[in-house]
Amino acid sequence: MGRLHVLSWQAAYRDLIPSDYLDSLDINQRAEHWRWMVSRRLDHAPLLVAVAGDELVGFTGFGPVLDAGSEPPTTGQLYGIDVRPDRWGRGVGRALLAAAHSGLAERGYDSALLWVLPRNQRARRVYEHYGWRHDGAERAAEVFGVTVPEVRYRRRLHTDVDL
Repeated sequence: MGRLHVLSWQAAYRDLIPSDYLDSLDINQRAEHWRWMVSRRLDHAPLLVAVAGDELVGFTGFGPVLDAGSEPPTTGQLYGIDVRPDRWGRGVGRALLAAAHSGLAERGYDSALLWVLPRNQRARRVYEHYGWRHDGAERAAEVFGVTVPEVRYRRRLHTDVDL
């Protein structure tokens, strides 16, 4: 997971966050982070993986809103989707997104939010295609040691948007 995480970030965010940060990402450090996350076994915030044969090709995490503020308890959060760059455009992200939508709904959420980099047009197009809408909120957030701008998207979970 550490390797996939580093490769996906380096490909997806190359012109969106500082290159020196991306080049400094350490696969072993990310692997240790994911070992710790998986060992926690949080039922309220599952981690789903996509595999092809015996190879990990993607993962997603979702659950309660991390910075709930004034969010109702019926709103969940999609924390992110990472797919190996050589598997982009092959349905892996779509399958993970569908699984996250289902998983959030099964946990009683009727809507969800996610945060995405404003200049990440590839991700924004995908989310918008599947019913997510920018709600106007923006923030600066620290993500794995780098501060990035983010915009918030929302989606009702019980809709007819096909995945």
